[in-house]
Amino acid sequence: MRRSLLDRLRAQTGLDDFGDPWFRAPLEKLVTALLDEAMLNNLGHFAAVGQLQKVLKDRLFAQAIFAEHPGIARRSLARPVIVVGPMRSGTTRLHRLLAADARFSHMRSFETINPVPAPEFRPGMPDRRWIVGRLAMGAIHAFNPSTAVIHPSGPFEPEEELGLLVRSIWGMKHEAQWHVPSYGRWAEVQDATPAYRTMAMLLRLVGWARGEDDTRPWVLKTPQHMLDLPALLAVFPDARIVFTYREPCAVVGSSCSLVWNQMIIHSDRVDPAAIGREWLSKTELQIDRMRKVREAIPAGQRIDVRYGDMERDWQCVMREIYRFLDMDIAPALPAMGDYMASSDRTLERHPHRHSLEMFGLDPHEVAERFEDYTSAFELAHPRPVPVARPVEAMPVPYGGILAGWEQGEPARLAAGRR
Repeated sequence: MRRSLLDRLRAQTGLDDFGDPWFRAPLEKLVTALLDEAMLNNLGHFAAVGQLQKVLKDRLFAQAIFAEHPGIARRSLARPVIVVGPMRSGTTRLHRLLAADARFSHMRSFETINPVPAPEFRPGMPDRRWIVGRLAMGAIHAFNPSTAVIHPSGPFEPEEELGLLVRSIWGMKHEAQWHVPSYGRWAEVQDATPAYRTMAMLLRLVGWARGEDDTRPWVLKTPQHMLDLPALLAVFPDARIVFTYREPCAVVGSSCSLVWNQMIIHSDRVDPAAIGREWLSKTELQIDRMRKVREAIPAGQRIDVRYGDMERDWQCVMREIYRFLDMDIAPALPAMGDYMASSDRTLERHPHRHSLEMFGLDPHEVAERFEDYTSAFELAHPRPVPVARPVEAMPVPYGGILAGWEQGEPARLAAGRR
C-alpha cells in the first residue's frame, strides 16, 4: 500500500520530490496500524486511502511550488501567538477570539483541509480550494451530525494547523479518527521537529497563496503542541505561548466524546471503554509533558488562562492576554463580541452532552489521578453535565452504525455489537 501509493502519485503528477523523507517512518507505522488494528469499514478504508493520497500529493505539489518560488522560504513567521492546551480545554474559543483581530493571520478551515494549491497556482488567481473544504466538511457532518455540534466550523472559519502536521503523517488527528494504538505509542517517543519544520513551510505557503504580506504575526493552536513543545519552540523560538487549563474530568470526557464520534464513521467495531482508557492516558501524557517544558519557558513568553475564568468573564481574560502581548484590545473587541454572541447561540441550540461513565471511567478515580495538576493550577470542578437525550442520526452507508444511534449511549451499542 505504501509503495504503490507513492509510485502511483509519481506517475499521476510527473513529480518525484516529496520533500524531507522523514515522513516515510510515520507513514509506515500508520499504514501498518490501519491494516492491523483499525478495523475499518468500507467507508473507513475508502477515506483512509483517499486521505493518505491527498496528503502525499500535497507534499509533491508543495515541493514543486517551493522550487519555482524560492522566496516563499524567506517569508517571516516572527513572534506567533500560540494557544497550547489539552483537547477540549477551550483552545478553539480562545483561538477564534484572537483570530477575530485583523492584526493577526490565522488558518482557515479549508486551508487546513486543503493547504496546497496546484503547482501552476499564482497569488491573485481564482482559488477554489474552499469548495473542496466545504464538501469534505459537509460529508463528515452528514455521516455523523454530532461532529458539527462538538466542533462547529465552516470553510472560512478560523481553524487549527493540525492539518499542516498531518502533511508529515504526524499528529493525534490520526489517533482521534482511527484505532491505531501502535502508531500512537511509536509517535509518543519521536522527535517531531521535522514535522514542525514542514508545518512552518506550509504556513509560509498559505500566506503566499493569499498574497498577504508577512508582517502580521500568526495566531496558532492545536492540542498536539502539548506533546511536542520542544519541537514547537525549536521551530518558533520567539513564540508567545498562551496555555489553557480546564478541570481534567471535563477534558477527558469531552475528548472521548469527540473521538467516539469520529471513529464510528470509519469503523463498525468501536469500543467506548478502549477510547476511555486511551484518552485518559493521552490526556495525562499531554499534561505531564507540558508541565515539564513550561517551567523552562521564560515568564515573559507565556501566560496561563483557565477555562473557568473564560466562562465567567471572557473580556477580562482577553484584556490580560492583550496586556501580555503589549497590544491594545480596543480595535478587536467588536469582532470578538460578535464571535462570542454567535458561539453562545450555537451552544444553546446544540449543547455537547457527554460523561466519563459513557466511556467506562469513574469520575472520582479520574479526579484523583489529576489531583496534583488540578491543585497546582487552581482549577474549579466542572458543572454537572446534562443527561444525554436521544437524538436522531443520519444512516451511514457501507455498514456504518449511526442508524438509530442515541447520543450518550456508546457503551450500550458497543455491547450489542459484540
